[in-house]
Parts: sequence; structure tokens; C-alpha cells
Amino acid sequence: MKMPIRLSALGMVCPLGNDPQTILQSLITGSQQGMQARDDFIPEKSVIVGAVQATLPKLDKKWQHYQCRNNQLLLTAYQQIADQVETYIKQYGPERVGLVLGTSTSGIDEGEEAASYKLQHQQFPATYHYLQQEIGGSTEFLANYLGLEGVAYTISTACSSSAKALASARQLLHSGICDVVIAGGVDTLCRLTLNGFDSLESVSDSICNPFSENRNGINIGEGAALFVVTRELGGIQLMGVGESSDAYHMSAPHPTGQGAEQAMQQALTDAQLPPEAIAYINLHGTATKQNDAMEAQAVSRVCGSHTPCSSTKPLTGHALGAAGALEIGFCWLLLTDHNQQQLLPPQVWDNCYDQELPSIALVKLGEQFTQAAAIGGNYLMSNSFAFGGNNISVVIGKPYE
Repeated sequence: MKMPIRLSALGMVCPLGNDPQTILQSLITGSQQGMQARDDFIPEKSVIVGAVQATLPKLDKKWQHYQCRNNQLLLTAYQQIADQVETYIKQYGPERVGLVLGTSTSGIDEGEEAASYKLQHQQFPATYHYLQQEIGGSTEFLANYLGLEGVAYTISTACSSSAKALASARQLLHSGICDVVIAGGVDTLCRLTLNGFDSLESVSDSICNPFSENRNGINIGEGAALFVVTRELGGIQLMGVGESSDAYHMSAPHPTGQGAEQAMQQALTDAQLPPEAIAYINLHGTATKQNDAMEAQAVSRVCGSHTPCSSTKPLTGHALGAAGALEIGFCWLLLTDHNQQQLLPPQVWDNCYDQELPSIALVKLGEQFTQAAAIGGNYLMSNSFAFGGNNISVVIGKPYE
């Protein structure tokens, strides 16, 4: 029998809201409240981004070397699971609780502000420290904040980063290195990524439009999601993980979706589930021409044309290193008792499906997921496909008890 891996608790903040229950309601109604036009990222250009609206906690003076928006988002998500984490630290000891985070930008927005200040004043501001933007700074901050003494590290593999953090958490529990792992991701809006994607001509001039014949690029978003991952039966389980690498191109996926298909199939095999067991797929769905084309092909080949699926990026933007954990978090919320009607996130778009793509079953507002009792539970899949063809698919589920 496979060792059970339970996703025991979730803390989350994103453009859909500042706590899991608010996020769930915004998710299933297709709210785009967090998508807003900003003109402070790309010179002489307004762009739509997914922005967190919360009033974020300030870090105490003790932690000023880590003061940045990224760590404020992280702390907001952590505060929602603090009671569970503190209980596990007392139970197992700080050396047996691990921490794995995914990120792409870390606190680079603070670095950008500091560099701008230096150009004007020939020195960095007194409040600036490199740890604010260092790629592993958020993991170091939270580990020190919690007094952890065991495994703590950062994964940065672009859009797959925080989904891989959950895969790593499972490995740490399977190996016996940890008894509990805090795993997830955090990323923050900044000029670096927005201008980078703009230079690739990949930024949409409106809210992104996945799988439409009119799609023209992505929106960038931000957020944080943290799971408490344990070796326990019951609840919502991490059922399967599939990982692959296209090794095709630095910034483009394999055009036929070979790597994406491999990751999805491996996740099903690992979960010991047939494709028809999947009640919903949260698509990577970035709304770029190439990504949507290859993902539609992969989904069609693995799960056919009838499995409900949608991209939630028109609701949140693409949170890059945090996207995997956020979207697995969305699936987790769908399986909770708070979603008693078993509603699914609708595909919010212009309803003009690209007829050059194979048919997939994009979710309509009010659609529900149901499964036959013979399958033994409700199971959902989340896809994250990153630059360099770094692919991961994750299956979570709530087996019938």
C-alpha cells in the first residue's frame, strides 16, 4: 500500500482574495476582481496584471533584512496555517519539520527600487539588503521566523517551481527525512518579469483569453500558497505526481505536447488511477499560441474530449513560481466541504474556441463535478508547464471513506 500523503491545511492569498474561503467563492463564480490595469511596470505602456489587494503585515524590526512584498505575501499565507504548524513543531520538534518553497522573482521588486535609488543618490537606500531579493531569501526568512532546524530549500524552475515543491515534500516524507513539510510558493509582481515577457511579445493587451482563436498572450499575477503536508490517512490526499522535461527549447514547449502528455500520464500511473477518474483539470492555460496548442493536444490524448477543464489565469494572472501551488490550492478548495455544490471554476473568456485545436471540455459557469462511486472518490489534476519544457502534473483527491 502506498504511503498516504495528506494535504492537511492550506494558507493562501492571491488576486481572488485574502483567505481560502473568499478565494473559493471568487473562483467558482469566475470573479476577475483582482485583474487591473497598471502603468508602473512597462515604460509607456498600460498592462493588465493580477494583483493582491490585501493589506499585508509588516515584518518586525528583527526581520528587516527580509522586508519585501514577497515575504509579506508569504507571511499572510503562513498566518492562516500557523496554529497547525506550531502544533506539529511541538509534536515532532523543529528539526523534523521541513520547508520547501518555489519562487521565480523572490523580492526582486525591492532590488529594482534600490537600484533606481542608487542611480539617483549614488548609494543604496539604508533599508536595502540583498536578502530581500535573494532567490532563497523567502525560505530562509520563514525557516528562521519559525525556528526550524531541519531541511529548508528553494526550488526555482519557472512556472513549475511550487508544484515541484509539493513533489519534493512528498519525497522528504517518503524518505523519512521529515515528519511534516510546509510546501508551496510565492511570487510578486515586478518590472523584471513583465518587461521580460513583453520583450518576447507574450503579454496580452487585455485580460488573457486561453484557448480562444483570439488569444494573444499572458497576464502576470502574484500570490502565495502554503500547504501543511503530512503522512496521514483521510482528508485530501496528494495522489500522484508526474514530471518530465521536453529539452526542446529554452522558452517554448514541444509543439505536440510530448512532455506535457508524459507528465500527465505519469501522474495518473503514480496515482493508480485511469484517466476517467479525473473529474477536473486545472490547465496551465497561459493563453499564448504555442502553450495552449500543445496543452490541448496533450489533454485530448490523455483524458479525451469530455473531462471538464479550465484555465484560472484569466482570474489571477500567471503567478509564475507561485502558480503551481496556487492552482493545486484551487483544486484543494474545490474538494473541501465549503464547496458543497461541487462547483467548478468556469472558463472566463470570449467563447471563441480555436478550431485548429483538438476539442477539450472547457467548464461553463455553474458546472459541477461528479464521479461514479466505483472510482472511489473525487480526483482532480493540475498542470504546470514551464520554460525549458520543465513539466509537472499533480493529482490530488478525496477518496471515499
